[in-house]
Amino acid sequence: MSSILTNNGAMVALQTLKTINSDLSKTQSMISTGKEVASAKDNSSVWAISKVMEADVAGFNAISDSLSLGESTLAVASEAAETVTDLLTDIKAKVVAAQEENVDREKIQTDIDALVGQVKSVVGAAQFNGLNLVEGTEDVNILSSLDRASNGSVAASEITINRQDLSTNLGSYGGGTVSLNGNGTVSGSTVSAVANAATITVGHDAASSYTVTVGNKSVTVEAGADAAATDGAIAAAINGLGIDGVSATVTGTPGQVEMASTLAFEDVEVSVSASGIGTMDVDTNTISRRAETITFTQGTKVNDGDSYRVKFNGSNYDYIAGKGETMEDVARGLKIAIDSAGIETVSTKVTQNDAGEWQLNIDNSGADVTDLALVGEDGGTASGGLFGLENLDVTTDFGAENALGMVETLINNSVDAAAEFGSAQGRIETQSSFISNLTDALTSGIGAMVDADMEEASAKLQALQVQQQLGVQSLSIANQSPQTILSLFG
Repeated sequence: MSSILTNNGAMVALQTLKTINSDLSKTQSMISTGKEVASAKDNSSVWAISKVMEADVAGFNAISDSLSLGESTLAVASEAAETVTDLLTDIKAKVVAAQEENVDREKIQTDIDALVGQVKSVVGAAQFNGLNLVEGTEDVNILSSLDRASNGSVAASEITINRQDLSTNLGSYGGGTVSLNGNGTVSGSTVSAVANAATITVGHDAASSYTVTVGNKSVTVEAGADAAATDGAIAAAINGLGIDGVSATVTGTPGQVEMASTLAFEDVEVSVSASGIGTMDVDTNTISRRAETITFTQGTKVNDGDSYRVKFNGSNYDYIAGKGETMEDVARGLKIAIDSAGIETVSTKVTQNDAGEWQLNIDNSGADVTDLALVGEDGGTASGGLFGLENLDVTTDFGAENALGMVETLINNSVDAAAEFGSAQGRIETQSSFISNLTDALTSGIGAMVDADMEEASAKLQALQVQQQLGVQSLSIANQSPQTILSLFG
């Protein structure tokens, strides 16, 4: 049936042409934008996912900038720590040279003072964008990652860099409420210069021989004509061993030889024996070191600002711990505090006993050191890692000897700082490389979801253009069909 009111052919042709035009518009949009999903109406779920991922990529780009800034800051700090280590090594060479008496120690001291000034200059200048990692004790956090959980929550991750304080600051003693007095024990309150001794008792027999072993050295003496001659021969033989700080004398009591030790930081092991019917005994097998000992409790946690003070002769010698330090650091810090005072009759040494406890040994070669005590409390401001550097003095025999131990500790501190920075640099470089690769992977993933296949779009465009032309022609034909009805009325 033909109708002039309803043209079904034109309607079909028109709908087809609209579909073709719609597809053609989408294809042209894909070609012009390069995206298959350019807006939420194209594919709402894919568009939403891509936008979340694009936000993450933008965040990771910011993180990459943060890591680059942190890496640059660490590079400056690492260079400073390594330079300080080199300067301290030069100072050590000067200190070693000063151990020889036949040198101009005043000129050596001038060189050391110049190197100390250079160390302080390096530490003060080692800042990047206002941040100095070789001064102070506060941690520095560097933004390193953006972590998205399965539930959609997002959290930022950070790499924590511990500052390595290479300043020469004394610090300030705490005024907190927590007492640290119980973290160490003192062997005695008086450090005396008197030698410690062992008494050897000899039962004389003319046909016997007597052997004395001191440390790893032994001597055997044949009995003399009488007890006095035997005692004298034993004392002379012990002295003949040539052990520094160890001497023997015949006492006023027949059959007794006293062996004394003025060794400050070393016990002397003694054993005796006799052959034949003669006898030989010693009242102790160990002549203890002359120094008094402060033993720090093993396993005690050391917090930033923990303040320890050694007291004697009415004076205080302080060390305030920084972050991450141990009782070894406290013992070595207190040693430097005492050595820096330049008391020529007092010397110190840090050791570790068989139980693993760190000890500060304090010896005295002059008038008695009295009222030796250890106290402590929290709440202080940490001493710098090169605390005591400014007090190096090699102009005297005592000062030169003390300086050698001090500079060794300071070198270890700067080496530890350089190693810490180097480790952090490696971690940041690894994270920076990972973030770069991750950003590339996310960008590629976003492209796979929303980018248009340009080869497919090009082919589709040409096909749709042909379809559009055919659709227009079909609609034109359909629109002309009612004209044939006029012939029925001609």
